[in-house]
Amino acid sequence: MAAAAAAAVILEPLAVPCPSRGVALASARSPRTSRRSGLLLPRFSGLRCSPLPSRVRAAAPARPRAVGSGAVVCEAQDTAVQLPEVGKATWQSLVLDSDIPVLVDFWAPWCGPCRMIEPLVIKLSKVYEGKLKCYKLNTDENPDIASQYGIRSIPTMMIFKNGEKKDAVIGAVPESTLITSIEKFI
Repeated sequence: MAAAAAAAVILEPLAVPCPSRGVALASARSPRTSRRSGLLLPRFSGLRCSPLPSRVRAAAPARPRAVGSGAVVCEAQDTAVQLPEVGKATWQSLVLDSDIPVLVDFWAPWCGPCRMIEPLVIKLSKVYEGKLKCYKLNTDENPDIASQYGIRSIPTMMIFKNGEKKDAVIGAVPESTLITSIEKFI
Protein backbone atom coordinates (compact mmCIF):
# COMPACT_ATOMS: atom_id res chain seq x y z
CA MET A 1 0.00 0.00 0.00
CA ALA A 2 2.88 2.36 0.80
CA ALA A 3 4.38 1.71 -2.63
CA ALA A 4 1.09 2.66 -4.30
CA ALA A 5 0.95 5.89 -2.29
CA ALA A 6 4.55 6.70 -3.22
CA ALA A 7 3.80 6.04 -6.90
CA ALA A 8 0.77 8.31 -6.71
CA VAL A 9 2.89 11.11 -5.24
CA ILE A 10 5.48 10.69 -7.99
CA LEU A 11 2.94 10.52 -10.80
CA GLU A 12 0.64 13.28 -9.49
CA PRO A 13 2.66 16.13 -11.10
CA LEU A 14 2.39 14.30 -14.43
CA ALA A 15 -1.40 14.17 -14.39
CA VAL A 16 -3.30 16.73 -16.43
CA PRO A 17 -6.69 17.68 -14.95
CA CYS A 18 -9.69 17.40 -17.20
CA PRO A 19 -10.77 20.68 -18.73
CA SER A 20 -14.15 22.03 -17.66
CA ARG A 21 -15.71 20.41 -20.71
CA GLY A 22 -14.04 17.07 -19.89
CA VAL A 23 -17.30 15.16 -20.18
CA ALA A 24 -17.70 16.28 -23.76
CA LEU A 25 -14.11 15.29 -24.47
CA ALA A 26 -14.64 11.93 -22.80
CA SER A 27 -17.62 11.17 -25.01
CA ALA A 28 -15.82 12.28 -28.16
CA ARG A 29 -12.40 10.87 -27.36
CA SER A 30 -9.67 11.73 -29.77
CA PRO A 31 -7.21 8.99 -30.69
CA ARG A 32 -4.50 11.03 -28.95
CA THR A 33 -6.13 11.11 -25.50
CA SER A 34 -7.58 8.63 -23.06
CA ARG A 35 -9.72 9.02 -19.96
CA ARG A 36 -8.39 7.32 -16.83
CA SER A 37 -9.21 8.00 -13.16
CA GLY A 38 -10.93 11.32 -13.86
CA LEU A 39 -7.88 12.68 -15.69
CA LEU A 40 -7.34 13.41 -19.34
CA LEU A 41 -3.93 12.02 -20.27
CA PRO A 42 -2.19 12.38 -23.63
CA ARG A 43 -1.49 9.19 -25.50
CA PHE A 44 2.08 8.72 -26.74
CA SER A 45 2.23 8.63 -30.52
CA GLY A 46 5.95 8.94 -31.19
CA LEU A 47 8.67 11.54 -31.10
CA ARG A 48 8.02 14.74 -32.98
CA CYS A 49 10.72 17.14 -34.04
CA SER A 50 10.17 20.76 -34.88
CA PRO A 51 12.57 23.48 -36.01
CA LEU A 52 14.47 25.20 -33.24
CA PRO A 53 13.78 28.86 -32.53
CA SER A 54 16.55 31.11 -33.88
CA ARG A 55 17.72 32.06 -30.37
CA VAL A 56 18.48 28.40 -29.63
CA ARG A 57 20.06 27.69 -33.02
CA ALA A 58 22.52 30.54 -32.59
CA ALA A 59 23.46 29.67 -29.00
CA ALA A 60 26.56 27.59 -28.33
CA PRO A 61 25.68 24.13 -26.97
CA ALA A 62 26.81 24.30 -23.36
CA ARG A 63 24.18 22.38 -21.40
CA PRO A 64 20.68 20.99 -21.94
CA ARG A 65 17.91 23.56 -21.71
CA ALA A 66 14.19 23.70 -22.18
CA VAL A 67 12.95 25.58 -25.20
CA GLY A 68 9.52 27.20 -25.19
CA SER A 69 6.33 25.12 -25.14
CA GLY A 70 7.98 22.01 -23.70
CA ALA A 71 10.29 21.19 -26.64
CA VAL A 72 13.37 19.10 -25.84
CA VAL A 73 16.70 19.84 -27.48
CA CYS A 74 19.37 17.15 -27.72
CA GLU A 75 22.82 18.69 -27.80
CA ALA A 76 24.77 15.42 -27.81
CA GLN A 77 24.54 14.77 -31.53
CA ASP A 78 28.30 14.83 -32.13
CA THR A 79 29.07 12.34 -29.37
CA ALA A 80 27.84 9.20 -31.16
CA VAL A 81 30.78 6.98 -32.06
CA GLN A 82 30.62 3.82 -34.08
CA LEU A 83 33.11 1.09 -34.75
CA PRO A 84 34.50 1.15 -38.28
CA GLU A 85 33.19 -1.68 -40.42
CA VAL A 86 35.35 -4.24 -42.16
CA GLY A 87 34.20 -6.41 -45.04
CA LYS A 88 35.44 -8.74 -47.73
CA ALA A 89 37.14 -5.93 -49.66
CA THR A 90 39.02 -4.55 -46.63
CA TRP A 91 39.57 -7.70 -44.55
CA GLN A 92 43.12 -8.40 -45.76
CA SER A 93 44.42 -4.83 -45.42
CA LEU A 94 42.69 -3.85 -42.16
CA VAL A 95 42.81 -7.10 -40.20
CA LEU A 96 45.35 -9.58 -41.53
CA ASP A 97 48.04 -7.07 -42.58
CA SER A 98 47.76 -4.92 -39.43
CA ASP A 99 50.98 -4.25 -37.52
CA ILE A 100 49.10 -4.15 -34.18
CA PRO A 101 46.52 -6.58 -32.75
CA VAL A 102 42.98 -6.27 -34.10
CA LEU A 103 39.71 -7.02 -32.32
CA VAL A 104 36.87 -7.87 -34.70
CA ASP A 105 33.29 -7.82 -33.42
CA PHE A 106 31.25 -10.31 -35.49
CA TRP A 107 27.66 -9.04 -35.27
CA ALA A 108 24.33 -8.64 -37.05
CA PRO A 109 21.83 -5.76 -36.91
CA TRP A 110 19.00 -7.98 -35.63
CA CYS A 111 21.10 -9.33 -32.71
CA GLY A 112 20.18 -7.72 -29.37
CA PRO A 113 23.26 -8.90 -27.45
CA CYS A 114 25.44 -7.58 -30.31
CA ARG A 115 23.97 -4.12 -29.82
CA MET A 116 24.40 -4.42 -26.06
CA ILE A 117 28.13 -5.14 -26.27
CA GLU A 118 29.00 -2.60 -29.00
CA PRO A 119 29.33 0.36 -26.56
CA LEU A 120 31.79 -1.72 -24.52
CA VAL A 121 33.88 -2.51 -27.59
CA ILE A 122 33.83 1.20 -28.53
CA LYS A 123 35.00 2.08 -25.02
CA LEU A 124 37.83 -0.44 -25.19
CA SER A 125 38.86 0.85 -28.63
CA LYS A 126 39.38 4.27 -27.02
CA VAL A 127 41.22 2.83 -24.00
CA TYR A 128 43.60 0.81 -26.18
CA GLU A 129 43.94 3.40 -28.97
CA GLY A 130 47.31 2.96 -30.68
CA LYS A 131 47.75 -0.53 -29.18
CA LEU A 132 44.67 -2.25 -30.62
CA LYS A 133 42.46 -1.67 -33.64
CA CYS A 134 38.76 -2.50 -33.34
CA TYR A 135 36.39 -3.23 -36.22
CA LYS A 136 32.96 -4.78 -36.64
CA LEU A 137 31.98 -7.29 -39.30
CA ASN A 138 28.33 -7.80 -40.24
CA THR A 139 27.93 -11.57 -40.54
CA ASP A 140 24.78 -11.20 -42.68
CA GLU A 141 26.71 -9.22 -45.30
CA ASN A 142 29.94 -11.26 -45.02
CA PRO A 143 28.94 -14.90 -44.42
CA ASP A 144 32.07 -16.22 -46.16
CA ILE A 145 34.44 -14.58 -43.64
CA ALA A 146 32.22 -15.62 -40.72
CA SER A 147 32.20 -19.27 -41.84
CA GLN A 148 35.95 -19.19 -42.61
CA TYR A 149 36.59 -18.42 -38.93
CA GLY A 150 33.91 -20.78 -37.59
CA ILE A 151 31.51 -18.12 -36.32
CA ARG A 152 28.42 -20.04 -35.19
CA SER A 153 27.16 -17.63 -32.55
CA ILE A 154 27.10 -13.86 -32.33
CA PRO A 155 28.30 -11.65 -30.86
CA THR A 156 31.81 -13.08 -31.16
CA MET A 157 34.84 -10.90 -30.55
CA MET A 158 37.93 -12.31 -32.19
CA ILE A 159 41.50 -11.07 -31.72
CA PHE A 160 43.97 -11.26 -34.59
CA LYS A 161 47.71 -10.69 -34.32
CA ASN A 162 50.22 -10.97 -37.18
CA GLY A 163 47.43 -12.10 -39.50
CA GLU A 164 46.40 -15.05 -37.30
CA LYS A 165 43.37 -15.68 -35.11
CA LYS A 166 44.63 -15.70 -31.53
CA ASP A 167 41.55 -15.71 -29.31
CA ALA A 168 37.77 -15.55 -29.42
CA VAL A 169 35.20 -14.44 -26.86
CA ILE A 170 31.62 -15.50 -27.52
CA GLY A 171 28.56 -13.72 -26.19
CA ALA A 172 27.78 -10.45 -24.45
CA VAL A 173 30.44 -10.81 -21.76
CA PRO A 174 31.52 -8.46 -18.96
CA GLU A 175 34.20 -5.84 -19.62
CA SER A 176 36.72 -7.73 -17.47
CA THR A 177 36.48 -10.79 -19.72
CA LEU A 178 37.29 -8.77 -22.83
CA ILE A 179 40.12 -6.90 -21.09
CA THR A 180 41.70 -10.18 -19.96
CA SER A 181 41.60 -11.48 -23.52
CA ILE A 182 43.00 -8.25 -25.00
CA GLU A 183 45.79 -7.94 -22.44
CA LYS A 184 47.23 -11.33 -23.50
CA PHE A 185 48.12 -9.94 -26.94
CA ILE A 186 49.16 -6.35 -26.34
